[in-house]
Amino acid sequence: MSGLSHTRRAVAVSALLLLMTSLVGQATAATITAQPAPGAGVTAPHSLMPSAPAPSPSGREGRTESTRVDKPIKLVKPKGRTGPAGSVLLTGNKGVALTFDDGPDPTNTPKLLKMLAKEQVKATFCLVGTQARRHPDLVEAIAKDGHSFCNHSWNHDLKLGKRPKSAIRADLARTNAAIRAVVPDAKIRYMRAPGGNFTPSLVKVSAELGMHSIYWKVDPRDWEHKTGESSADHRKRIVRIVKKHTRPGAIILSHDYNQPDTIAAYRTLLPWLRHRFDLVALT
Repeated sequence: MSGLSHTRRAVAVSALLLLMTSLVGQATAATITAQPAPGAGVTAPHSLMPSAPAPSPSGREGRTESTRVDKPIKLVKPKGRTGPAGSVLLTGNKGVALTFDDGPDPTNTPKLLKMLAKEQVKATFCLVGTQARRHPDLVEAIAKDGHSFCNHSWNHDLKLGKRPKSAIRADLARTNAAIRAVVPDAKIRYMRAPGGNFTPSLVKVSAELGMHSIYWKVDPRDWEHKTGESSADHRKRIVRIVKKHTRPGAIILSHDYNQPDTIAAYRTLLPWLRHRFDLVALT
């Protein structure tokens, strides 16, 4: 009887030990399961997170700005009168060049292109880089119609010519790249300084980038709106100055950007000029 009791006690103790071991194992397992995996639920530092893709430099999906650099040109001092820092005043022949600055303009440039096409006249468009990037369709239209391109700086920086040569080069190259992002084979053989503020450094760097620096011979100051001058009077003044001062070989300065009166004035000027001069695009 006592032996049986001893055996039962041994079995009971063994069962109790097994039960305790099972409970400890379950508790341990529960504790491990509740621990997050290393790094789980933890946000990576911002500097380690993947960055968003950079926007296309040209502002158009799938397009990139060309880095093409034209062959440098040799600076030759023009015969006769020259503009600031030796810039060019005349076409070099009897042809008269119409040049339009600061565009392309989404309202005025299409109207001007339509007028030029009607009169079968080619012109030179001095484009600002930021405008070219904003309106690639107009850059394309200018090229398609057979007009020529001129570099007018990236954002019309009036002090560009006084900046370090490296800054000048970067500005002009960026502008050319914006044009060639749309028209990859565009010939950009001319540069015009914003405000006509040419300096020897600007002329030299332009030549190194394959561009002649062009000034002008006729300036109707179409951008200047005098106090009290009506639109009609402004148009008449533009027409009067261009008619009075244009001679064979002249380069005429005008603006298509934000100058609707200029576009209106050329409705009169284009047929008048075409019947008296050989109107040419600078090439």
